[in-house]
Amino acid sequence: MIKNKKVAKAFLILALAFTMLITACGNGGKNSTNSGKAGAAADGGSGNGSAALKPVELVMVFPVGGEPKDMKLVSDEINKLTKEKINATVKLVPIGFGAWSQQKTLMMSGNEQIDLIVSGLGTYSQDVAKGQLLELDNYLAEQGQGITEALDSLDPAFLNATRINSKIYGVPSIRDLAADYGITMRKDLVDKYNIDTTAIKSLDDLDAVFKIIKDNEPGIIPTVKYLTSIIDIYVNSFFDNLGEGLGVLPGYDNNLQVVNMYETPEYAEMLNTVRRWNLAGYIAKDAATSTETQYNLVKSGKAFSFISHMKPGIESQESRSTSKEMVSIHFRPAATATYNITSIMWSIARNSKDPERAMMLLNLMYTDKQFINLLDYGIEDTHYVKVSDNVIDYPKGVDATNSGYNLQMGWMFGNQFLSHIWNGDDTELWNQLAEFNRNAIKSKALGFTFNADAVKTEIAAVTNVQNQYKVALETGTVDPVSKLPEFNKQLKAAGIDKIIAEKQKQLDAWAAASKK
Repeated sequence: MIKNKKVAKAFLILALAFTMLITACGNGGKNSTNSGKAGAAADGGSGNGSAALKPVELVMVFPVGGEPKDMKLVSDEINKLTKEKINATVKLVPIGFGAWSQQKTLMMSGNEQIDLIVSGLGTYSQDVAKGQLLELDNYLAEQGQGITEALDSLDPAFLNATRINSKIYGVPSIRDLAADYGITMRKDLVDKYNIDTTAIKSLDDLDAVFKIIKDNEPGIIPTVKYLTSIIDIYVNSFFDNLGEGLGVLPGYDNNLQVVNMYETPEYAEMLNTVRRWNLAGYIAKDAATSTETQYNLVKSGKAFSFISHMKPGIESQESRSTSKEMVSIHFRPAATATYNITSIMWSIARNSKDPERAMMLLNLMYTDKQFINLLDYGIEDTHYVKVSDNVIDYPKGVDATNSGYNLQMGWMFGNQFLSHIWNGDDTELWNQLAEFNRNAIKSKALGFTFNADAVKTEIAAVTNVQNQYKVALETGTVDPVSKLPEFNKQLKAAGIDKIIAEKQKQLDAWAAASKK
């Protein structure tokens, strides 16, 4: 779904630094170019076309892996479109991932104009509490009807999951709003050793597979970590982490009773499995300290597999990221929680000079196919060519290394289901993702956002304890039989029970309010 997943992973690592969230799509069958009052104004259908709107400049701020050299060319084309549709020009302000947190804080706390900004990233509730984001309910009703329609066509629960005190302050991009879980492996080695992928149903079924690789492929690590450990993402297949994992909801339900994940039998069992793999030599001895990505390890021929969250289209995506054909096995069901949805959103900043027109621009991002493809892929016949009506590829002589516009961040820009399909992906990918989102298990706490202010001291102390134990345990570097009880003892001393009690109190209040 994302052509350059390295960029996406950098984005998610940024989010994980704040929330330890996991974590790109709308109804592929609804490619209408205009919807709601913004669309009516664009076509003059309301009798009040764009010419009747005063000209404005809107500022749109978002993170990038690196600013493309042709950003100005693409911006000029975008402005031709937005001038025609809503009589607005748009100043695109891309900020590098490394500078995002600091620059965003400076811009939001000052008086600098920001109309639309990417929100979420683990700071959504804090930004709302600081008054930095505008309440969107009225703007959505008046100028953003297309956004609501696009999200509701999947499930009204997705937009409702963003509410804080019953109000919406951000709208999620339409992408993979859920995740399932499993393992991705090099297909050439799966084929070489006739590995029966249909027999792999759980982590415990992987021992025999990893033994084949270890015994026959010296120099290749059977499995490597994804982000910070072997199972840091996989644990989310068992628990709604309720924001940052300090107090979770087992099975995405548990009658809304919050527990300490590190005391659950599921977590202990996963640690025992990972420890067994480490002792057998299936995990690199330096796994706890290595900073090499799973993609680079596979690409360089040093790794066979990694365990991660997934979605439709994952095989072609990971094949592009590793430069090797990959095969994925899904053995945990798709589920969605608040963090899946609120991790990547768009908001109107307090500093907006014209919130109504900012919402019109945001509405275009969810309803206008031409606008989305300019943001996602750049200019047709310059940055991409059409292979068929809705399938694209690089032009002749152009590739990822020399393209003048290669953001590949469609998961961020509004409604990804309106974007073209990249050559090699299933032509039904957006429809598949729409069904994936609709059919995913919905957490019983979907829509709950934890406010950590009352326990921020305890969270800092508990995080320090996690940093001492978690990665070592989740890479099998230390023995969980002795170290897991020690870890939990230190967590309690640092105040994890107080965090869980505060989260339970807030969750109970949220549940009671939701019934009214």
